[in-house]
Amino acid sequence: MTTEKFTVDGSQVVEKVKELIHQGNIRRVRLIHKGRPLIDIPLTVGVPVAAAAVLAAPVLAALGAIAALVTECTLEVERTEDTPGEKDKKE
Repeated sequence: MTTEKFTVDGSQVVEKVKELIHQGNIRRVRLIHKGRPLIDIPLTVGVPVAAAAVLAAPVLAALGAIAALVTECTLEVERTEDTPGEKDKKE
């Protein structure tokens, strides 16, 4: 599992999270402001992207409300490892 951090403006948080969900290899997204976690969003691995987006809609609404209160925050993203078949394709 790899972890990435993105610093985004409060108004861009929801769009960035939607973009990450559509990538499909995300396990968890955390919204952090001034070093404190504000919300932790676990995403189920193996759920089709369209279903994940529908299931995440209420969470995205809450995320938008929280993001509206902050000017800048950090998104910490946990990505799943490559599947064995993908490693073979890269070599």
